Amino acid sequence: MKLLRDFDLTAITTFHVPALTRWYGEFDSIEQLHAILEDTRLQGIPRMCMGGGSNLLFVKPYEGVIIKPVSHDITLLGTDNDTVTVKADAGVVWDDFVKFCVDRNLFGAENLSYIPGEVGASAVQNVGAYGVEAKDIISTVHVYDSVDRLERDLDVTECGYGYRDSMFKKVPSRYIVLDVTYRLSCQETYNLEYGPLKELKSDAALSLRKVRERIIDIRKSKLPDPEHIGSAGSFFKNPVITSEHFNALKERYNDIPSYPADENMIKVPAGWLIERSGLKGIAVGGAQVYPLQCLVIVNRGDATADDVVALYRHVQETVEEKFGISLSPEVNIIGL
Repeated sequence: MKLLRDFDLTAITTFHVPALTRWYGEFDSIEQLHAILEDTRLQGIPRMCMGGGSNLLFVKPYEGVIIKPVSHDITLLGTDNDTVTVKADAGVVWDDFVKFCVDRNLFGAENLSYIPGEVGASAVQNVGAYGVEAKDIISTVHVYDSVDRLERDLDVTECGYGYRDSMFKKVPSRYIVLDVTYRLSCQETYNLEYGPLKELKSDAALSLRKVRERIIDIRKSKLPDPEHIGSAGSFFKNPVITSEHFNALKERYNDIPSYPADENMIKVPAGWLIERSGLKGIAVGGAQVYPLQCLVIVNRGDATADDVVALYRHVQETVEEKFGISLSPEVNIIGL
């Protein structure tokens, strides 16, 4: 167990924007988690759980305790007909989990390749890409309920999943994810309906590895490597609008891309909206709309949280004025 006072989070968050927390604790067992939660110095202060630090922006020092799981086991639990059940600890790097599945010819996770973060946070955020979301393969989420002080296994139907949303986000200090169990398929089946993946349909020798490698190539070509350029990945959610609103926009912008959402609703790429608003490459201080993918805000090296927030709000206001669409952040902004 690790428990540190006045901890600098800058190096363990992918935005690399200066960030501090009053307390920082790591655990790799339920006993260590109990020890952190019961520490007398931490009573009566806020707490939150952090994964890989890839979806966070701290706008001021966090006056509480940041708790991070560091256990990283992946376990094959069993097979039921064509389904394989796999359990991954919350501290497992998400892409390591995806690679684990692909290496064993388990279908379902491959479209989520190369998404930053860890297993626990991905279940909270319901990460998604190329037509697949984490909820599509999650079976149960094993959590510690810090209010009732007991462990729970929550079925996927109890997690309140929506687009980049879950029940966990609505009560962020209550549930701490310990591990997640997934159902993967042994049957060869691919989801290639989204964007550039369609080109793979004609590959007679298609494999999970080819799908994963293609997705990694696409993401590397569009998204900054946080080792070199700080970012939190996609800063904005792709907005979902009514079909009436979309049809009105289509009359003015006949090249506007779209994807079906719920009934009578259409999803529109936020990156396209931002670029067509003339915001590609625009900067505020050290923060910039990434020229290769306008969905992303990057830290050019000396960005402050205030720079990022000012740029985010400018983008939001400009897009709303031009398209009548309000962009919501995908990044969790702490302290705003």
